[in-house]
Amino acid sequence: MPFMVEMHTDIGIRKETNQDSICVKEAQTDKGNILLAIICDGMGGLEKGEVASATIINTFSKWFENDLPYQLSSENELGEVEYSWDRMIKEQNQSIAAYGRTHHIQLGSTITAMLFLENGKYLIGHVGDSRAYKITDNEIEILTEDQTLVAREVKMGRMTPEQAERDPRRNVLLQCIGASKIVEPTFICGNYNKNECYMLCSDGFRHVVTANEIQNFFAPSQNGNEKIMKDNIVQLIELNKERQETDNISSILIKII
Repeated sequence: MPFMVEMHTDIGIRKETNQDSICVKEAQTDKGNILLAIICDGMGGLEKGEVASATIINTFSKWFENDLPYQLSSENELGEVEYSWDRMIKEQNQSIAAYGRTHHIQLGSTITAMLFLENGKYLIGHVGDSRAYKITDNEIEILTEDQTLVAREVKMGRMTPEQAERDPRRNVLLQCIGASKIVEPTFICGNYNKNECYMLCSDGFRHVVTANEIQNFFAPSQNGNEKIMKDNIVQLIELNKERQETDNISSILIKII
């Protein structure tokens, strides 16, 4: 199935550097049209977060160009991809940590990567608190689970979602590429259909806007072409800034057509 894609990233109102990195890669293959979208959020309180996020993006970009074509020939292509992503993320965790030790700095990054195959299947690889959403005209669904201290507290019934959003520890990650001794990525497989939208974002995109606002801007019926998609992403980012979001703000919007 063909895709329409737009993306935008903004340094925000307070930070001196943009530590978010985003990437979209698309290719025509023997298995049809393939799309990869990735968002990495370099750790806001850590030095050189932009190095960590850009390094991970670069690794996945090279994988898409060099390794994916061979993996698509497998009968279990998504299984092959998941195996590669798991290895790549764990290798990046070690190499970024080693870079930090050498330069006497702390750095790290989240990742949410989403691969769409022509056959209607997708795979998400996830570490941290960036997110992937599925958006239709009727509902919005978070496909990933935040790997944060407060999300764990909510899951265990010790905190409400409203308390979690206000908690000063809301940015404390349970694992982070480059800053955790061991990283265990989460993988999610699913099916997509025509007239659905999928959105990836850094956490700075969704703290001060509501799920209803995201759905209103990103519903398939509200995004008839790529110019409208781009305008809607920028409008929501500007709304975040008007509401005094202090983090970097990034989003990728994909529409299945």
